[in-house]
Amino acid sequence: MRIIRDYTYVDLADRGASAAIGNFDGVHLGHRSVIDKARAAGDRIGAPLGVMTFEPHPRQYFAPDAPPFRLMSREARAHRLEKLGVERLYELNFNAAMSSLTPRDFAQRVIADGLGLKHIVIGADFCFGKGRAGTAQHLVAFGAEMGFGVTIADLLEGNGGAVSSTAIRNALTEGQPRAAAAMLGHWHRIEGRVITGDQRGRELGYPTANMSIDGLHPPRFGVYAVLVDVLEGPHKGSYHGAASMGVRPMFGVNKPNLESFLFDFKGDLYGVPLSVGLVEFLRPEEKFDSLDALIAQMDADCARARAILAAL
Repeated sequence: MRIIRDYTYVDLADRGASAAIGNFDGVHLGHRSVIDKARAAGDRIGAPLGVMTFEPHPRQYFAPDAPPFRLMSREARAHRLEKLGVERLYELNFNAAMSSLTPRDFAQRVIADGLGLKHIVIGADFCFGKGRAGTAQHLVAFGAEMGFGVTIADLLEGNGGAVSSTAIRNALTEGQPRAAAAMLGHWHRIEGRVITGDQRGRELGYPTANMSIDGLHPPRFGVYAVLVDVLEGPHKGSYHGAASMGVRPMFGVNKPNLESFLFDFKGDLYGVPLSVGLVEFLRPEEKFDSLDALIAQMDADCARARAILAAL
């Protein structure tokens, strides 16, 4: 998959795709429906499959001090899109110049002239251009005028209503990763490199791989059964484990992070990228009366997590 970040400098080979357009936070089933329609259109007209998205997320650009809301980092999103067969990722810089484009200018300068897209697919609620003044119907008209095809995809409905990033965030906030996974079409995953922690887990007999959750919507704090993919290095592969998400109240006030204990694993993971999938919420964070009580609970957590993951 090729990643293109500037629509004004595009190689000829990267032009002419059939592209789905949106933010694609989480790459959930609704997003995949839009991408599949772009794939089908590309197959009809002989165009590569593309996705156009924006970085930073426009919501993040306009409200940088708002609480973190993203379900995945740009790297995790790119990994997921590549797995779906996306050939061109137009990860365009969202800045003052981009945000000031009128709907017509966006259609002409970005879609038609800049990227030369042959076909685009958007959700029915898609808005674009300065002040979000452009609608899906505007793009249909611009496409007819400027020479690109447009498909409007209906919103995907799940058992609980429309599948959306907001609904997924709500499920994670409530400690319901299986409900989130039903909308995502995959386990909710947190990706990042292992960072140096306080190394208390090693002293307790549970060495953990620590990861930052900065910039991400925090799921409910507590202990989870997890699936861990080691993405690089000599230990590359998939593992079962248990993870603690939160501030570690047993040891004072701490910055929120994710600490994963990989079952039956020995090795050094510092600096290695991991992908941790949340499978089931086991219990909330807790401050114990003693380290012995904490260790006993960790033993019970791991035994329960092993049973849950073995049944997948």
